[in-house]
Amino acid sequence: MSEYRYIELEQADGCVTLWLNRPERHNALNAALISELHHAIDEAASRVAVRAVVLAGRGASFCAGGDLEWMRANAAAPIEQNLQDARQLGFMLRTLANCPKPTIARVHGAALGGGLGLAAACDLVIASANAQFGATETRLGLAPSSIAPYISAAIGERAARAWFLLGERLTASTVQRLGLVHEVVDPEALDVALQRLLATLRLGAPQAQQHSKWLMAELRTLPPHSLEQLEECARSLASVRAGAEAREGIEAFFAHRKPAWATQE
Repeated sequence: MSEYRYIELEQADGCVTLWLNRPERHNALNAALISELHHAIDEAASRVAVRAVVLAGRGASFCAGGDLEWMRANAAAPIEQNLQDARQLGFMLRTLANCPKPTIARVHGAALGGGLGLAAACDLVIASANAQFGATETRLGLAPSSIAPYISAAIGERAARAWFLLGERLTASTVQRLGLVHEVVDPEALDVALQRLLATLRLGAPQAQQHSKWLMAELRTLPPHSLEQLEECARSLASVRAGAEAREGIEAFFAHRKPAWATQE
C-alpha cells in the first residue's frame, strides 16, 4: 500500500493500480486528490518493472467529477489561486495522458466531469455495463475546460461538442460506440476482463509500446500526409527496426518461441 491519503498504490504482476480512495465522496476530485494522483502517476511510471498502470476507484463510483464544495471555494478565491488550482488539474491530466506506460481506466459506477476526463486520458477503458459517463458541466453552469482536449481526442470534435452542449449521462455501451470505451462487461466480470487485457498487453514489447505512444503524440504536431509526417514515420520505423526488441521479436518468431518480454513474470 502507498502512504498517500487519497490514493492507494498497489503493484502486482508488473502492473500498478492507482486506487482513488475517497469513496464517501464518490472519489470526487479536490486539490489534495489531484496532487496525490499526479505524484502517484509519476511514481508508477518511474518503476522499471511496471508494464501497465491501472486507474480505478474505491466504493460505488470510479470518479464523480470535481468536488462541488471545493469548486465553490475556488470560485470565491482570488483569481490567481483559482487559476493555480485549475492548472494543477490540467497538469495532472497531461501527466496521465503522457505516461510512458500503457494506462487503463477500470470504470464502474459514475465517471462524470473530471472522472470522464481521467478515463479519456487513459489509453484503454474497460467499463462495467452499469457504469455511467457524463459530460455534465454545462448543467451546473460550468464548462468542460480541462477535460475537453482528451474527450475530443477520444471521440472527435463534433461528438464531443454535442455531448458538452447536451450535458447528458450516457451508458457504457453508448460511450463504447463513440470510441472512448474499449470493452464493456458485466459488473462481476470486470476484474477478470481487466486481467485478460493486462495479459494481452504483456505480449507486446515494453519499449515498442512506449515508442508507439510517443509516435502518436508526435504525429499530432505534424500536418497530416505531409513530408514532415512521412519523414518522422520513416525515422520511427528505422530506429525501432534496428533495436534490441525487434531483433528479439523477429528471432523468437522464426524460432517458434515466445519473446523474452512475454515470458517474464
